[in-house]
Amino acid sequence: MNRKDWVGNNKSVYSTLGASNHSLENREINDFYATDPEAIVHLLGLEKFSNKIWEPACGKGHLSHFMELKGYEVRSTDLIDRGYGQGGIDFLAVNEPWNGDIITNPPYILASEFIIKAMQLIPNGNKIAMFLKLQFLEGKERKKLFKQYPPKVVYVSSSRINCAKNGEFEKSSSSAIAYGWFLWEKGFTGEPVIRWFN
Repeated sequence: MNRKDWVGNNKSVYSTLGASNHSLENREINDFYATDPEAIVHLLGLEKFSNKIWEPACGKGHLSHFMELKGYEVRSTDLIDRGYGQGGIDFLAVNEPWNGDIITNPPYILASEFIIKAMQLIPNGNKIAMFLKLQFLEGKERKKLFKQYPPKVVYVSSSRINCAKNGEFEKSSSSAIAYGWFLWEKGFTGEPVIRWFN
């Protein structure tokens, strides 16, 4: 008997990995995939941050709102006004220094640019935390980025955390994509550490 375990097609692997050019549906035009607040709950249990935090891709406030509830002074901005924080702010065009930490789930297609900009804006010793696909560790161009700005810790989510297109969690199914928190401390020059949570 000839049984196949694989029932997908030639796009299935790429769709599972979240490759935008092989997605089963169109990606959100501004790459808005809101983060389940469970992610920030874990991060704040793993790391200590400055009382001042900037969330520069705040979307509908899924991360910002929880940080505010925990007593952080949060600056919430986004390129698009989604009804939370201050819309119309292009993080990549900002040049004023930020004397605090930066925590966000950036548009994945601009994640490298967000990291570089965040590094330019914060002082030595401050932190950046980005919620990213674990695939972000791959790639020759990102290898150059990591050599210039090595993350201090990559926190791997051992249980899948969902990111919902347009922040519509009620319409999203469980995630097939592995995510983690990538954490930088400006001025860090050592080797990155990998840790696991949840």
